[in-house]
Amino acid sequence: MKRRTRASHWTTAVAVVATVAGVFGGQVALAGIVDTKHNLGSQQTGTGANKFSGTGEICVFCHTPHGADTAAKIPLWNRKASTTTYQTYNSLGTLSLDGGTAAVGSTSVACLSCHDGVQAMNTVINAPGSGLSGDTAWNDTSKWNTGGRNDLGKMTGLAAVATDSDSLKNDHPIGIQYGGGPNASGIPTGAGADYPKANLKDPDFKTASSAILAGSQVWWVETGTTGRQKTDLPLYARPVGTALVYTDTSKNANTTVVEPFVECASCHDPHSEKATFLRVENTNSAVCLACHDK
Repeated sequence: MKRRTRASHWTTAVAVVATVAGVFGGQVALAGIVDTKHNLGSQQTGTGANKFSGTGEICVFCHTPHGADTAAKIPLWNRKASTTTYQTYNSLGTLSLDGGTAAVGSTSVACLSCHDGVQAMNTVINAPGSGLSGDTAWNDTSKWNTGGRNDLGKMTGLAAVATDSDSLKNDHPIGIQYGGGPNASGIPTGAGADYPKANLKDPDFKTASSAILAGSQVWWVETGTTGRQKTDLPLYARPVGTALVYTDTSKNANTTVVEPFVECASCHDPHSEKATFLRVENTNSAVCLACHDK
């Protein structure tokens, strides 16, 4: 048996560290949430209006490892998805809106479970603590610097929420087909099949990249180097057609067709340390021009 030298132990240790860094390196950026408004805990160093002194946890305000709400298309969501009915952008009757719209859903309904100004900040499924019901401190409004008010996290554009038909009509459209939806050419499918602007009804949008992930088609808009990465703008697959579902008879009688839609999380990353949680800095309107070909 060959005896390992101290040098070989050192080499192995370096290799292990390098491997761990490679595996978890993509998560380092998430540490930035500590200093943002989305850290509502007692260790918060950000500028959020609502702060809670009863726990130093960060993730619990949005996520739970057990008993999550599966109505929200967000992993392990710790809040009940918003069920509010909204007036959306298409209710304006604008002629510049080419694509079809869907009811508020997908990732956007999870965002609105905090930002609709209806649910209080301490309305979670599982509060901090060892039991599924959490600890009593969570419901002690004296531990919230604002009493756990529901309106301080409210989106600026929802200033009249809960009193004026819960309006989203003065905000960027969500639940909207990317680029106005496909023209007669349709959407290419399969691994590496991009969604070229030539296939869009609205030519003022850029090509969306595509790939097959876990057997499903995913789309995103590139913001940097080629290849799917954290700073790209994701598009969210949703079923389309009458009542948002229809049968594609050209493929299979039971195939549900999905298309890429723009949602809140297309532009915003809730874990980002950037201003207003944008996926990329909006210098020179970089976020807008990532999708809009102007």
